[in-house]
Amino acid sequence: MTTRFNPSLDVHPEVAAALARGAAVVALESTIISHGMPWPQNLETALRVEQAVRDSGAVPATVAVVGGRMKAGLTLAEVQALARAGTQVPKVSRRDLPFLLANGGMGATTVATTMLIAAQAGIRLFATGGIGGVHRGAASSFDISADLQELARTSVAVVCAGAKAILDLRLTLEYLETHGVPVVGYGTDELPAFYSRRSGLGLSWRLDTPQAVAAMLRAKWAAGLDGGVVIANPIAQQHDIPHERIAGHIEQALQEAQKQGVEGAAVTPFLLSRVTTLSGGDSLASNIELVLGNARLAAQVAVAFAQAEADEASAG
Repeated sequence: MTTRFNPSLDVHPEVAAALARGAAVVALESTIISHGMPWPQNLETALRVEQAVRDSGAVPATVAVVGGRMKAGLTLAEVQALARAGTQVPKVSRRDLPFLLANGGMGATTVATTMLIAAQAGIRLFATGGIGGVHRGAASSFDISADLQELARTSVAVVCAGAKAILDLRLTLEYLETHGVPVVGYGTDELPAFYSRRSGLGLSWRLDTPQAVAAMLRAKWAAGLDGGVVIANPIAQQHDIPHERIAGHIEQALQEAQKQGVEGAAVTPFLLSRVTTLSGGDSLASNIELVLGNARLAAQVAVAFAQAEADEASAG
């Protein structure tokens, strides 16, 4: 169905019905399907993530652009098409949306665009692997992900394992602080480093239950404090790759990217692919597990958020 809010947005009937009755819904990005993992792990992971959301009591809404339409919730055929096409599907950030909408194309949404579309659909929670951030060497390149600016202005909470480990995590935290984006450690006092539970970078705020996170989100938005929230959820202990080990692989991949002249939007997928190879596949396995963990937590927070909204409505 097409929502009344935006004539370019299609909301899957199951998602629309859940939103209409005030049930929990979790948005999921599609760049991780087309660019984050190879075939067939990308399709398998996408379906497992959707199921993880369902098993935790919420309705999944995978977001993409299909046929020149913004989609909040995809059919199985649409997920399969994204997975099979892989990197042939363009990554779509906010700046790219008008072109895809105008030419009727297909696009895989980044964190920024997934947030934007989720907000227009009325979805408050979004699960992903890791957000984009300030790239290493940004002092001279000015390479800063649009994800950070979207977090500053779009009122969606993003459950992630911190920022991608290939980035400058310290500067990413500084940027978020400057733009007023809360970064909450879920059960941790420091920023997770994607594949690793620890980065050595302390956080100002820690919350330990989905209910506490939901209460904070409701208080933030009820107070008129627009913008997103980063809920930093560490990878499970059994899937953790020590930061010292993964850092060596990242440094080698960065050097290779520089030598080969890889730049712009091609940098992140190149680095992730090389780190997967250099780690003997361990980083891909960890990536899959952390996404699943984030999906479960996002669903739990979405359920707590929906329950609190319903309790308030019934009390009023």
